[in-house]
Amino acid sequence: MASEGGTNAAATAASATSEGKNRSRKGKPWDEDDPGSSNLLKAEKFEPASNEGALLETTSFSTTFAKDREESLLEAWPVVKGALKEHGVSCKLSVSEGSMTVSTTRKTRDPYIVVKARDLTRLLSRSVPVHQAIKILNDDMTCDIIKIGDLVRNRKRFSERRDRLLGPNMSTLKALENLTGCYILVQGNTVAAMGSLDGRGLKQLRKIAEDCMNNIKGPLDHIQELKKEREPAKTPALANESWGRILPKYEKENIKLKKPYTPFPSPQQPSKTDLELENGKYSLSDKKKSTKKLQEKPDKQSKKVDGNKRKREAASIPPKESIAGSSESAMATSGDSKVADMVAMPSKKKAKKE
Repeated sequence: MASEGGTNAAATAASATSEGKNRSRKGKPWDEDDPGSSNLLKAEKFEPASNEGALLETTSFSTTFAKDREESLLEAWPVVKGALKEHGVSCKLSVSEGSMTVSTTRKTRDPYIVVKARDLTRLLSRSVPVHQAIKILNDDMTCDIIKIGDLVRNRKRFSERRDRLLGPNMSTLKALENLTGCYILVQGNTVAAMGSLDGRGLKQLRKIAEDCMNNIKGPLDHIQELKKEREPAKTPALANESWGRILPKYEKENIKLKKPYTPFPSPQQPSKTDLELENGKYSLSDKKKSTKKLQEKPDKQSKKVDGNKRKREAASIPPKESIAGSSESAMATSGDSKVADMVAMPSKKKAKKE
């Protein structure tokens, strides 16, 4: 009873401290997971008449890109330059420095368009196609770049988990695009995504990518949940309510395979010295060992070459033709009679003895 009282007191104290910290902070629409909260974010189209004067200060952003992106960026740069010129933003591509720079001019009226231009350069540096990246300049579009390279240390494990996001023939990626309503591109150590301004799809996608890389939950489980979310979204009564009571809850299971118990210890593996004693290399000097290794190398290579050659030749050898007609039936009957005689021999010997 005392332990229960202590835990309750600690929980109330923790909640009180958290309430104290967030007392002055007002709630934001993106803090809630309810579908109705996304309606509070509305994209109001900017009109140049609302800001007739020029901006007082120039703002610029610079983004670096990899060397293999030079050719594609040089081809696409006229399109990017024309799209930014409509909004009064200047852009510069420096191949020698490997950077893209965007800055405001005296013709710029929208103060937030330079941030959109910065997002455009970030998407282009991550291999997003130009026709898709230019859509970020619209007022109802936003983007998110998820860094997944630091989540897994082992590179082999990282590539395996990244392949889960893609799926066979990009099937998992296409399903996530349809369910979240976002454009997704997995490139290197990042996942670039573009979606609507409400950010609901981008928020879901970030959670899916992080859970997949941390091995918490696979993308297929998230796809099943997103499919079930679509059903209550169709009904108008549940459109603006929380769906937590409807959706299934998954718990992580740690399955440990138990090995069969044996009272005897496992046999000791031979050490390096034991193997050298068996081969007779233990008494040899380092120079003799290296010469012997060089002598054995061409023999191993020739054996491997012969084996690969046999495999290639085996594929071109035609199959043996089966003997059809009476000869086949005759062989079958003769074989059956021989087997019958062999089976009957021991039984005849036993009868004679009796």
